[in-house]
This record gives sequence, structure tokens and C-alpha cells, in this order.
Amino acid sequence: MQDNSKKSNKPKYSKFTQQELPACKPLLTPAIVISAFLLVGIIFVPVGLASLAASHEIVELIDRYDTTCVPMADKVGYIQDSKTDKSCTRTLTVPKHMKSPIQIYYQIGDFYQNHRRYVKSRSDKQLRYKNAAHLTKDCEPEGYTADGAPIVPCGLIAWSLFNDTYTISVNKKAIEVNKKDIAWQSDKNKKFGSDVYPRNFQNGNLIGGAKLNESIPLSEQEDLIVWMRTAALPTFRKLYGRIETDIMANDQLTVVIQNNYNTYSFGGSKALVLSTTSWIGGKNSFIGVAYLIVGGLCLFLALVFVVLYMFKPRTLGDPSFLSWNRDTLDCPN
Repeated sequence: MQDNSKKSNKPKYSKFTQQELPACKPLLTPAIVISAFLLVGIIFVPVGLASLAASHEIVELIDRYDTTCVPMADKVGYIQDSKTDKSCTRTLTVPKHMKSPIQIYYQIGDFYQNHRRYVKSRSDKQLRYKNAAHLTKDCEPEGYTADGAPIVPCGLIAWSLFNDTYTISVNKKAIEVNKKDIAWQSDKNKKFGSDVYPRNFQNGNLIGGAKLNESIPLSEQEDLIVWMRTAALPTFRKLYGRIETDIMANDQLTVVIQNNYNTYSFGGSKALVLSTTSWIGGKNSFIGVAYLIVGGLCLFLALVFVVLYMFKPRTLGDPSFLSWNRDTLDCPN
């Protein structure tokens, strides 16, 4: 009986526990290493050149208007005065032909949407479900009104919704700005409910930003959806709309701006951006430069290894290069 119990307690042999499973163990010969670096360099350098060429073809207009659209020295008092007409007209000259669709962005600087308290100040369940209007625990101080009614949508992110508007004319002819499909489809379908409507929004004493139409569900309020996807960096752009017609070179672009958004209290900046797109998206040289640097470095290393292999060849698997053999050669006695 004792012999049988001892046999049963003996651990069973396993290739997994003994680390004897089949594995790929490539032998890094000089030819393989040089070929790998050459392959990466040959692929990355053309991709980097194509990315840079596509980025340089993009036409981009940037107009910072926060300083010129405030006629008073007291900028904060001007922007907070609800009785003052804050319209501002800007005239821009298009340097090159801009092919449709032309993306319209608003760019804000020194606005830290990635602040921890700001990012957490929202209720995802409230945005998605009709019966979750009371779930405003993380939304303070914008969770309830003074009368105790829940705010939908609650939180500081929604409360600070961007509310500048742009009316654009080309050669004194008004053009339509398409504001449909500017938000991610996944956000519209999965994060914002089609039966959730704004309630008690921006009804307090301190108005943060834009107001919402209470007859339109949150899933169709795309300006809000775009704003609620918080930015990772303090200077960011968000899509405002699109122009579906081409704009020719030297055309006069007239933009009537309603300068409502208060970036002056925290020393931020605002700018209007019009940009064409390419297969890599908007204007961005970083991707192309990164590909060129990595590809060029790989080609350089491949060349160095080829030179070393030609002038100082080494037999593959030479045991004389082992540490204990080197010690024996250095101290023969």
C-alpha cells in the first residue's frame, strides 16, 4: 500500500514543465542580420518619402483669432458680457487650390482636457441609458441644479462645450458647412443613447459653453460627441464641419466668427483651421520623418556590418571566443 501511494504521488513527466516544447530558435548569422536590416530599410525609406510627399501636398490655413477679435483690454469681461455682440469678421486668401472635402477644425491651446478631475467628470451610463439620469456621482459640481434636478449630460466636459461658430463665404458667396458625420460612428451608436435627451443643461448661474437642443437626442448631437472625446495634449484640434466644394487659389475667404468661448480666463488660445486631407490624414510630417530615420538607421547598420564582415570575418561557432577559452589563452600557465 505504501509503495502504491509513493508511486501515485510522483510528479508526472511533462514537456511543458521541462521546457521541452518545440520552439523556433533562429541562428543569427551575419547574412540573416544584414538581410533583416536591409529589408527594414528598403521598406521604411520609401514609405517615409511617400508620407512626407503626401503631407506636403496638403493645403492648410490656420488663423488665430482670439487676440484680434477682442476689441477691449479687459478680455475676460468682454467675453463674459452676454449683451455684447461678439461677431468678428476675418478675411483669408487661399494660397493653393483646396480640393474637397475641406475639413474645418477649431484649435485650442493650453487647455488641459487630460486633467484627471476633468476626464472623470462625466457619467457614461447617463449618456447611454434613459433611466440612468440620476447617476451623477462623478459629475460634481455639475451634477444637479440648485433645485436638485439631475443635469443631462452632467459633468465638466459637457459643461465646457465649445460654442464658437463660423459662417464662411468664398468671394462673397456663402457656402454650406456640412456638420453631419463629424463624430465617430462607434461613439454615436455605443456611447450616446438615441433615447437620451438633454435636461437642465446650462441652466445654472455660470454658463460654461454651448447649449444643447432638448428635442434632439444625444446620439445626434455630434458637436457634443466630438467634444466629449477628450484630447491627450494641451493643444488640440477638433472637427467642426466640412466644406464639400473646391476652393481655388487666390480666392477670398470671409469668415464671420461668433467669439463666445472663454479661453481668456486661463490664458488659452483659439484658432480656425481649414485643411485638405490625403491618404495619411491631415498635415503631419512626424510619420514620414520617423520612417526615414528608422529606415536610414537600418541601412547604415547593414552597411557597417557588411564592412566588419569583410575586413574582420569571424568563423561561425568558433569556441575560441568563449569567455573561458579567452581566459586560458590570456594566461597559458
